[in-house]
Amino acid sequence: MFGNSTRAQTSTATRRLMKEYRDLTADPLQDTITAGPVSEDNMLEWEALIQGPEGTPYLVFPSDYPLNPFTMTFDPPLLHPNIYPNGVVCISILHPPGDDPLHYESASERWSPVQGVRSVLLSVLSMLAEPNIESGADVECCKLFRDNKPEFERRVREQVNNLLGI
Repeated sequence: MFGNSTRAQTSTATRRLMKEYRDLTADPLQDTITAGPVSEDNMLEWEALIQGPEGTPYLVFPSDYPLNPFTMTFDPPLLHPNIYPNGVVCISILHPPGDDPLHYESASERWSPVQGVRSVLLSVLSMLAEPNIESGADVECCKLFRDNKPEFERRVREQVNNLLGI
């Protein structure tokens, strides 16, 4: 009994998502947002790419790159324990090479010339999913995440909705 209902819901969802995908493809959102199914076999899992406004630097490379790391900035800043209020990402892999003067990180966790944009972006994806509140950039945000995760999640949703104009 429930199997048919679930199949009908999936079928309805698939039809709706196929229409939305066609609409997005035919009329892109200002050439700044791209979204679609990860695979043609499953319309229920999508990926999205949101590009920032023209002229907004998100990655800034020093002249001695790759000897030293670049900086990565979210603009506008995101509410996240490992993002400073000005939007700069705080993650070990982007810290200057060598020993940590505070002895929190090992040299192997910090930047080295073998790292690159790809490894940093993968680390940032991991950081977004699993914040490191033991070494945060935004102390108040770390406290909120640790002490009241539902409120943290509510504020993040509110911030995203405001940014999207919802």
